[in-house]
Amino acid sequence: MNLPMTLAIALVVLATICLVVILRLAVSRNLQISRDASPAAQINPIDIEAFRNLADPSEDEFLRRHLSGVKFRHVRRERLRAMRAYIQVAGRNAAVLIEIAQAGLVSNHPPTAEAAARLVDQALLLRRNAAFALLRIQLALVWPTAGLAAVPVLRGYETLNGSAMLLSRLQSPASPVRIAARF
Repeated sequence: MNLPMTLAIALVVLATICLVVILRLAVSRNLQISRDASPAAQINPIDIEAFRNLADPSEDEFLRRHLSGVKFRHVRRERLRAMRAYIQVAGRNAAVLIEIAQAGLVSNHPPTAEAAARLVDQALLLRRNAAFALLRIQLALVWPTAGLAAVPVLRGYETLNGSAMLLSRLQSPASPVRIAARF
């Protein structure tokens, strides 16, 4: 090999390594959870009505009937992106609720421990459903006519909302945890 070719390859490899390092730093800083804030302060409430509208199959059917194929696929992709954002927030909120509920699992008060165990179970189920729904949404973004799996996430989130409020009232009646903006 000649020297200019070797130098060019070395520069490309070095540039790639630098790019990977910069991206890892940016992503890791963006995903860090604030240790200063309490877990309850890390919850981002979701507008359940808006989420329900996005997940409603009859809304999709209405749009399919009233829009041209090209326009429907465009609108559907925008709705899928919005739904993906809601599901990501729901998954993060479930992770925070697991952390909150773990403190209640060791409670000497049986109703609190039971509510905490129920909340952990529901939050874990929601996280699993959210991961599955995100995969289905990614597929639907490629094939906009594919079916969705957001309804189990929506129903699970509504159930999780009630369980989170029950546990927070048992642990701290003065400041209940709210994971829904409107319910």
